[in-house]
Formats: sequence, structure tokens, C-alpha cells
Amino acid sequence: MADFEFLDVTCREEVATVLMRRPPVNAVHGEMYREIKEVFSRIEEYAPEARVVILTGEGRHFCGGNDLEEFRTMTPQNSRPRMQAVREAFWAIYDSTLPVIAAVQGVAVGTGVALAASADLVVAAQGAKFSLPEIQVGAMGGAKHLSRLVPQGVVRRMHFTADMVPAEELVQYGGIVSVVPVERLQEEAFDLARRIARHSPVAIRAAKRSLNQIEYMDLKSGYQFEQGLTGELAGTHDAKEAVAAFFERREPQYIGE
Repeated sequence: MADFEFLDVTCREEVATVLMRRPPVNAVHGEMYREIKEVFSRIEEYAPEARVVILTGEGRHFCGGNDLEEFRTMTPQNSRPRMQAVREAFWAIYDSTLPVIAAVQGVAVGTGVALAASADLVVAAQGAKFSLPEIQVGAMGGAKHLSRLVPQGVVRRMHFTADMVPAEELVQYGGIVSVVPVERLQEEAFDLARRIARHSPVAIRAAKRSLNQIEYMDLKSGYQFEQGLTGELAGTHDAKEAVAAFFERREPQYIGE
């Protein structure tokens, strides 16, 4: 595993865990954004055995947002490269070749919401709270990410008010998979990851690629894209093995090809 200053990357039973560790609340600054981009854009190098990734935070909180110290020196002239670094970190999670599960405890504020919503799935601890406080600090962002988790009306309420909203309220909208006691959060995320990781790594990567591509496509175009991936998978060992195992009533033995 690579040695990062603000992230820990570990792997167990084909599940990688990326732990954000910048106390006290894992607020993200420039170098940490760069580390996030590096890890998720090259996750198969840093965790070659992994089929799924869990993103979580060290300590009581998932992520307290962007480090506001950086906003003190923000100007229209220097904002563009800074904002690009932020975008690239979020896109690296979203575009990761492996499914990503965000395990959220404590607060997910601003950037924390965007990090969680860039993942494929979110599990939350009881008492976890989500907030978009950008309007309070002269910034914008996070609303589009939040729209992956909750309906537009909730996005607008949270964006305009900057209120902290508990996970227990948001889970009803389906963007959060489950809300569990904080002491069970990591176990819940790991169990969900293992239910994904039991499948062929070839099929998992194809599913991730497919879901990202079709998310904003119309029905006909999206389904046609999915069918094209089915055609690609038909030439793989793992696809044939999955069908053979079904007819032979045994567990498939995947080789990732």
C-alpha cells in the first residue's frame, strides 16, 4: 500500500477501505483532494485484490467539509485551479472502476456530502447529519451531488437553509441504503461490500461502467448501452463460468477474465 499523509488504504477479503484521517473532522484541503484523486483514479494499483471500496472517515465524523482556511485566500483569479482539483477528486470517486460505498458517521458537510454522493452507495450511522452550508460561507456547490441522494425539493430546502438534516430523515428517499447504530456502521458497509464482491470482478467493473453511463440517458439509449456490455461480457471466461455454475448447481469460480 502507498503511504499517504491524509488517507489510509487497506484491503481485506477483496474489500478496500479508504480512511480519511485529518483530525478533528477530516476537513479536506488541497493536498487531501489530490490524494483522493490519486487513490480512486488508480485504486486497482493501490488495492489490486479489491472488488469494492469503502470510503469512510477517522474518528467521530465522516467529513466536516472543505477547509475554510483556503477560502480566506480565494479570489476570482486563483479559484479556477483550486476548483479543478476539487472536481477531480469527486470525479475520481464517481469514475472509479470499482463500486464505492460511503460509510458516514457524525457529519457530512458540504464537501462531505459531495464525497458521499460521489459514491455508488451510502450507509449511515444513527445520528449522522448531512448539510450544505455553502450559502453561509459565500460559496456554491454540493446541490447537484445531493440530488443523487434526495429529491429536488429536499435539495433546495437544504441548500437554501444550510440546515443539518439527520440521516434518519433522508433514508426514506432511497439514496441512503440504511441507517444503523454507529458501532455497526463499518460492519454494515463491509457486509454490503462483500455481497457485491462475491460476483465476478469482470461483471462488477462492467456494472459500474454501465450504471455511470446510463444514469442520465433516456430509456432506449440506456438499455441499448447495457445490451452492448452484455455482448462484451459474452466473450469472457467469467460469464461462461457463471452460466455453467448455474446449470451445475455449484458456486462459480471466477478468475477475473
